[in-house]
Amino acid sequence: MDMQLKELFFDRWNKYFAGADLPITFYYSNEEGRAPKVTNPKEWRCFIGELGRVRHGESLAFSNQAIGCAGGKRYCGFSQQLRSNFEYFLSYGIDGEVEGERYKKTPELVKEQLRQHPAYTAPAEYLICKRWDRLEERDEPLIVAFFATADVLSGLFTLANFDEPSSQGVIAPFGAGCSSIVYHPYFESKSEHPRGVLGMFDVSARPYVEPGVLTLAVPWEKFVRMVRNMDESFLITGSWDKVRKRIGARK
Repeated sequence: MDMQLKELFFDRWNKYFAGADLPITFYYSNEEGRAPKVTNPKEWRCFIGELGRVRHGESLAFSNQAIGCAGGKRYCGFSQQLRSNFEYFLSYGIDGEVEGERYKKTPELVKEQLRQHPAYTAPAEYLICKRWDRLEERDEPLIVAFFATADVLSGLFTLANFDEPSSQGVIAPFGAGCSSIVYHPYFESKSEHPRGVLGMFDVSARPYVEPGVLTLAVPWEKFVRMVRNMDESFLITGSWDKVRKRIGARK
């Protein structure tokens, strides 16, 4: 981790987004001790709910066994498996067997989505999750995820598109909450032109975040560009100044 970049972001964040929450970061590691290991859950636990601890400053290391949700395991790269009859679970269910969430109209649509977005294998044993201010020199962030309100998101979204020739510098793929902050950003990080990922539209994950909060998760390469672009972007204009004052006033 470039500690000068860490301080540069602190400075610019406080200048242009004062009062907004710091982002959290994700990366994979085989090294124990990067963060306290999460204990194996005895019952189902939502991965997004667990990240509330990280957002409040607690650094955590998740292994396969420590994620108490099958979807969380899959979208963090720790499992290739899906629950039985998943295509019915995500659509209209099976009478007397599976209660459907009705997020997709038909099981066939679910199967096609899964074909387009296959599972991946985590490149290391642990997924390390740290808030920005908890990062150390030995850390190697892969993804930076902001949990943010609409005004903050408007700034981040516009900044993510600032140096892009396309209007698609940010995407909003359908999927579980954890897919929008780990799975899709992970694949974007492998892309020649990584994009930010807008998310937390998952109805099942919404109870684990504040009512007015969505996420923008950014692959590291793109995040670094965003930080270095701040001082020449719209953030120095009077237009942003009006929004910036509203962000600080909400605290």
